[in-house]
Amino acid sequence: MNATASQGVRLEVRQLAKSYNGQPVLQDLTFTVERGEIFVIMGPSGSGKTVLLKHLIGLETPDRGEILIEGQPVHSPETMNRHRVAMVFQSGALLNSLTVAENVGLYLTEHRLLPPAEIRRVVAEKLALVGLQGTEDRLPAELSGGMKKRVAIARALVIEPQLIFYDEPTSELDPLIAVTIGQEILRLNRRMGVTSVVVTHDRDLAFGIAHRIAVLHAGRFLALGTPAEVRAHPDPVLQQFLQADFRFEPEPVAP
Repeated sequence: MNATASQGVRLEVRQLAKSYNGQPVLQDLTFTVERGEIFVIMGPSGSGKTVLLKHLIGLETPDRGEILIEGQPVHSPETMNRHRVAMVFQSGALLNSLTVAENVGLYLTEHRLLPPAEIRRVVAEKLALVGLQGTEDRLPAELSGGMKKRVAIARALVIEPQLIFYDEPTSELDPLIAVTIGQEILRLNRRMGVTSVVVTHDRDLAFGIAHRIAVLHAGRFLALGTPAEVRAHPDPVLQQFLQADFRFEPEPVAP
C-alpha cells in the first residue's frame, strides 16, 4: 500500500442482511475495506451488487447488521460529511444543460463553499487530474462516454474525498476506454490514498485494479481475497463465472 494511504477511511460491514417481500437479497455479509484500499465487489447481474451499494452509501436501511465508516454508522448524516464520501454513478449523472466546469463545481456552487474564482481554480485542478484540462466550457453532449466518466470522477474529487464509491465505472465503454478508466482509478488511489469501493461485473477491471475482490452471488460472497486467491478458489459457480467467454465455433456457411 502507498505511503499516503492514511488519507483514506476504513469501511466495516457487519452481518448485513436485507429482504424484499420475504425474498433474501443480502445474506449476512461481513467484510472490511481498509484505509487506502481498492476493494472490488464483483458478480453477475442479479447477484445483489446494486442493493449492497445502496446500503453502503446510506440510501437503503438494512433489516439486520450495520455499516460503519471509521466506527461511525453510515446512516448518520454527520458521518458522510465528516469523512467526505463521494459517489461516481454508472451513467455519470451529468446535467446536460450545464458545462463541464459547472457540472464539476456544482456541489461547491450550490453550497456556496468557496468564492467563484476559487471554484474555477479547484475545477480546473480536478479536471487536470483526470486528463481533461481545457474542457471546462464544453457540454456533456460534446463528450465521449469515457470523457463523461472522467468528468464524473472529477466532480467527485472536488470534495477531497476519503472514500469513493464507483458504480459500474466501465459499463457501456469500449475495451480501450475501459482500460483508461481503470488506470484512472489506480492513479488516483496511488496519488491521493483514497479508499475506493468499485462495484462491477467487469472481470478485467476487477483483476486489473483490486487489492482485494469480493465475488457476490445470490446475496452471499462466494469468495473474498486477493485477485490470486479469488482466481484459485475452488467454488464451481465462481469458476464458471470467471471462465465464461464468448468463443464459439461458428457453423459452416453453405456455399
